[in-house]
Amino acid sequence: MDEEFDDEKRNDPRLTADLIHLALTETDEDAAWEPVTVLQCRATHEVLDTAEQLCASSVAKEREVGANILGQLGSPKRTFPDECFQVLSRMLLTEEDPGTLNAIAVAFGHLHDPRCIDLLIPLKTHPNEDVRYGVVHGLGWHNHPATIEAMIELSRDVDDDVRDWATFYLGGLNDSGTPEITFIDTPEIREVLWARVSDSYVDARMEAFVGLAYRKDSRIVKPLLEELAADNVDEMAIEAAGELGDSRLLPALLKLKDWWPGDSKWDAELLDKAIASCRGNSEQH
Repeated sequence: MDEEFDDEKRNDPRLTADLIHLALTETDEDAAWEPVTVLQCRATHEVLDTAEQLCASSVAKEREVGANILGQLGSPKRTFPDECFQVLSRMLLTEEDPGTLNAIAVAFGHLHDPRCIDLLIPLKTHPNEDVRYGVVHGLGWHNHPATIEAMIELSRDVDDDVRDWATFYLGGLNDSGTPEITFIDTPEIREVLWARVSDSYVDARMEAFVGLAYRKDSRIVKPLLEELAADNVDEMAIEAAGELGDSRLLPALLKLKDWWPGDSKWDAELLDKAIASCRGNSEQH
């Protein structure tokens, strides 16, 4: 959220109680999130106390809204992060509602607190796919060996969205403490990503291509050529081609230049960058 947008939310004149009522009663999901974002930006002690009361409610929907508020309270400049973590961690001890468990797990993902790892890993095999989806987002940005192992398991999940996002996080795992991004690269991660290259779900498949391209794994050249020759070419296939920068992909990319419409000016730029990347390697050879 940009600063002007944040200021507008913080200065919203509606009472906290009215915003909570709207979040709990609005049937449209996007409309129900709007008052939650106002409360997150407001980020006062009053909002914290109100969210904590919601989290202790006997009504599952109220607990879910409370967790959603705490997940990004004060974002991007977090307020009361430890208090939020403590409330959410206590909830997890007794919570059984799938929607609320999902909200807690996603909230942990926004808090980026490594203490959540041991709390969420037991939920990676939860029978409800929404809970497993939340676990993926809760653990996704942690580079701890236990979270990588959990993400590998979740990348094989029967649910398409769980599998897709687990593959996304695995593909993007990196050491963010270095001046230049260095992707975590092990034979196991590569093999897990390679297994998803043939995934029937296109989003998971594309995430696998991009993750392997980050790691300059040339095994994807042949299947990537097939993706680039398809009737409907996903923009992430072009992104992967640009990241890999293999000259063998250049003819297919040049053909795309003649007909691929893309969805925006950004897509056209993406294709041009991929062509330049592969052409540069062609000239080097």
